[in-house]
Amino acid sequence: MADQPSIPFFAESVAAGFPSPAVGELNGTLDLNQLCVRHPAATYFVRARGDSMTGAGIDDGDILVVDRSVTVTNGAIIIAALDGEFTVKRLEMKDKHVRLLPENPAYHPIEITPATGAEFFGVVTFVVKCVHA
Repeated sequence: MADQPSIPFFAESVAAGFPSPAVGELNGTLDLNQLCVRHPAATYFVRARGDSMTGAGIDDGDILVVDRSVTVTNGAIIIAALDGEFTVKRLEMKDKHVRLLPENPAYHPIEITPATGAEFFGVVTFVVKCVHA
């Protein structure tokens, strides 16, 4: 793999509310692989499409960091395959019922039954926001 350029990382956070004076203290560099990838052999990236997960902060075009080694648990945001199509949804396991929940009221939950079936392909661990100017 070719050498990656070092990208500066400033320790000071940026105000999302009232502006604060910029001091600009450089705190080395930041490697997003080191920040976002805990298990490299089990991790992949995928781009989100659509608006069913906007309530969870996942917007169309965002890049999802998915770890297949993380245990799928109730409430986790996961990648699942239904009838050969991939989707990202929040997993709900209640009593003996399993559902995939969207985070947008315009969409309905998906009931997982033996007839519908589903395969889980990992847990979303980070979202890389893609803001287009």
